[in-house]
Amino acid sequence: MTRAAVLAAGGIVLRQTEVPLVAVVRLRKRNEWVLPKGKVDNGETPRAAAEREVNEETGHDVSVHEFLGTMVYDSRGGSKVVHFWRMEAGREPVRELMRDVRAVEWLPLKDAVERLSRGYERAFLEQVGPIALSLVNAAGAPVDRLAEPALLEVIQDVRDRRNFLQRMRDWFVSLT
Repeated sequence: MTRAAVLAAGGIVLRQTEVPLVAVVRLRKRNEWVLPKGKVDNGETPRAAAEREVNEETGHDVSVHEFLGTMVYDSRGGSKVVHFWRMEAGREPVRELMRDVRAVEWLPLKDAVERLSRGYERAFLEQVGPIALSLVNAAGAPVDRLAEPALLEVIQDVRDRRNFLQRMRDWFVSLT
């Protein structure tokens, strides 16, 4: 019998400094470095769960922005589906870390990718991290996105060179 997929949510959490920093958390139980995320509670939306989990795991209040993508992986005999949003945190924590988290580090994107313990999280952050950074300019304000031409879908000979995560992100942004 196959277990139902576990739904979780989290964030690519940025802190705006001269070089933008990305949050990674160290779990107590397995002593692993991971992206901040957690399970969606009954009756909770994935976006609300992402904000709650990031607050609990980083100790920072965050503002939630664009949806960045979904990561799916095997976990304890079943699949785990994790939705991620771009988030921004203030400079100082506002609460204690939850007991499952030993530490939080704020690192430049390249260092954050290297610090992560799980290969699938490294690959995910390597793909969506640059997208998250591109959505914020030096002043911390969202960058204006240009809409894609409507005719692009009709032209058969043009190959879409965006990767899967970029296409998913663009599709979700078009829904809002």
